[in-house]
Amino acid sequence: MDRSLKIALGSFCVSILVLAIKYAAYWITGSVALYSDALESIINVVTAVAVIVAIKAASVPPDEQHPYGHHKAEYLSAVIVGTMIVGAAVAILNEAYHGFIAPKSIDAPVLGLAVSTGATLLNIGWSYVLIQQGRAYRSASLVADGKHLMADVVTSLGVLVGVVLVIVTGIIQLDSAIAALVALHVLWSGWAVIRESASGLLDETAPPEELAVIREVISINAKDALEAHALRTRHAGRVTFIDFHLVVPTAMTVGDAHAICDKIEAALKEAIVGAITTIHVEPEEKAKHTGIVVI
Repeated sequence: MDRSLKIALGSFCVSILVLAIKYAAYWITGSVALYSDALESIINVVTAVAVIVAIKAASVPPDEQHPYGHHKAEYLSAVIVGTMIVGAAVAILNEAYHGFIAPKSIDAPVLGLAVSTGATLLNIGWSYVLIQQGRAYRSASLVADGKHLMADVVTSLGVLVGVVLVIVTGIIQLDSAIAALVALHVLWSGWAVIRESASGLLDETAPPEELAVIREVISINAKDALEAHALRTRHAGRVTFIDFHLVVPTAMTVGDAHAICDKIEAALKEAIVGAITTIHVEPEEKAKHTGIVVI
């Protein structure tokens, strides 16, 4: 089983456990803020399922209808996750509004806080795992899920602060007011995930540091060619598509030119995880005298 898929399945199990713990904290206290926190955790379960589906879809080999593969399924999933974060924020705001209109006292606050804190610590640890592993395996879905969990952590911390303030001050409305403020932060986090994922759907180029590596690899491994120009890159999930024109001496045989291309492709695949390279070979008269200089 793909490691990214294993992590996604782990995320689903963790989200179910956290939901159960947070609902227990609400059941113990009757706090509107803790109820909103549990409500947000339901979205975690749904997004974990979305991530599993996206990773499985992205791993499907290319076919006649999708010759470049299904890698962008992860970006689509990340957009859906971002949308769900926004939806969770709206739901929390709604609960906060009703709690402010009809405030209720908090029962067994100390026990409720202890239970909710346990769920928050679990989310902190797992969100770190998701973001680190998602970046390591270049999985947009795992990174988005990790950021979603981190937004949930912020929500939970705000809720805990709100419950403590209610206990200390006796102002019951603070329970809902803090929940509303945290919901605005969650709303912003959801928008950030949507914006970042949308750039992947729009074929965003590789980052500058990766472009520098690509140019260096081409330059070093294109011996006997004259130059490389018209370099283009784009990300699609864990894959980086690279294409460029390689100018060779007019008298060079097709076999020799092909050998150079094979060497460059192998070097790029070793330097850039998931690199898929397309090289267009051109004769000497097509040289632009710009682009990548062959060492």
